[in-house]
Amino acid sequence: MGFPESMLSLEKTRFGGLTRSEVMSRIRGKGNEKTEVRLARLLRKAGIRGWRRHLPIPGRPDFSFRKMKVAVFVDGCFWHGCPKCFRLPKQNREFWRAKIEGNRRRDRSVNGRLRRLGWKVIRIWECRLRGLNNHLQSIERALKQANL
Repeated sequence: MGFPESMLSLEKTRFGGLTRSEVMSRIRGKGNEKTEVRLARLLRKAGIRGWRRHLPIPGRPDFSFRKMKVAVFVDGCFWHGCPKCFRLPKQNREFWRAKIEGNRRRDRSVNGRLRRLGWKVIRIWECRLRGLNNHLQSIERALKQANL
């Protein structure tokens, strides 16, 4: 669905010759930094070492254990469509349905690519960071198995 040409030219003057879409595409998010910091703190407290953040591998995992090939993602409940928490917004439903489904499809694709490269993939929902002991145990298990 496009805009009338008169609106596009008005939009371009407002944004220094760029369309709104072009401006928005240049904005880079900071990620789910709050949840990542919480997990980093918990990893340190549990004595789990050797991780790096945002290695340039497929999907740019939030935490990577390069030697053991373990990738950990902290998925935001809204953006990745948590089955427990996600509620489709009432406005622009079709856009959001397609957006979230696209994110889920990309997550599955990234999981597959990493697994084909020999990586173990762990995904943690943002809402599950409170009761994280099970996730810490699965991270520890994956690291021990990779160390064998």
